[in-house]
Amino acid sequence: MDPEVSILLHCAPCRGLREGQVQVELSPRYNRQSFPALEVRIGELWSQRVAREPWLFNGAKFRLHAASLRDQGGPGQAAPALSLLLGLTCYRDFLGTNWSAEAQALRSRGAAELGDPLAFLAQPLGVGGVVVTADGHVVFLRRSLKVGEAPGLIDIPGGHPEPKAVAPGVSEDSITVEQLCGRGVVRELFSSILTEIRDEVNVPLACLSEPVLLGIALNHTSAGRPSAEFYIRCTLTSAAVRELYWQGGPEAQESTNIVFISRGEVLRLDTSAPLWSELCPSAKGAVLLYQAVLRTGSDEDLRAPDCVHT
Repeated sequence: MDPEVSILLHCAPCRGLREGQVQVELSPRYNRQSFPALEVRIGELWSQRVAREPWLFNGAKFRLHAASLRDQGGPGQAAPALSLLLGLTCYRDFLGTNWSAEAQALRSRGAAELGDPLAFLAQPLGVGGVVVTADGHVVFLRRSLKVGEAPGLIDIPGGHPEPKAVAPGVSEDSITVEQLCGRGVVRELFSSILTEIRDEVNVPLACLSEPVLLGIALNHTSAGRPSAEFYIRCTLTSAAVRELYWQGGPEAQESTNIVFISRGEVLRLDTSAPLWSELCPSAKGAVLLYQAVLRTGSDEDLRAPDCVHT
């Protein structure tokens, strides 16, 4: 197994989950725990980073505290559902915890003092998309050498769901969990991956299916940061997607090239393949989840509703 990535939860038993099968519980109890010296250190690291990269800005993110898939099984009963326990965090706290040199020490202290190795970590929940074209290719992007994480490696389209999208009119540094609606957060979780694909690959939303959640992967190069990975069908061929990509989208600067790999090759990928070493952890996690959910079926089993976006 690759030490850079692991699977927290996969949705193989239910062949992926649709938006209506996911629920969220929001509470300040699920925010990051802290102690005075940690807050001082986070502030120091942020000041140092902004001094080097003055264009950086902080932003609110959802913090994943826990996730559980429950099987309400039995004929005629409700479908399996995923429960996400979410708090709030921010990019600044991510850099000062998960992405810091002290991450392992924070894990050890959390385990010793609170029985939770993740208690002092930001744990922002990301999203990623396994986008399959009409001619059966999965879309990957070569990351720019100028990005902070995994420069030059091959990734999938992705990013983060944004709390500000669920709390319009509230300044980002003032958002609290009490201002957020659970269904609105689930909607943002599923819609944010479509927005990321549009902005990074330049594919219109009208060409993308409703996302199907494959599961949640953990990136151990950033202390186990979680990412929800989705399957999305695209009505365009790989040639058409390539043409749109080179026209440039709003986030075109984050990547330098687009890469297409046949779904068959993606399903066969493992740690022994030369391509595997070129994948960044988020892409590895998405591939592992795609393989887990598709191991005994086909993409037709994941078939989401037809593309309905405008």
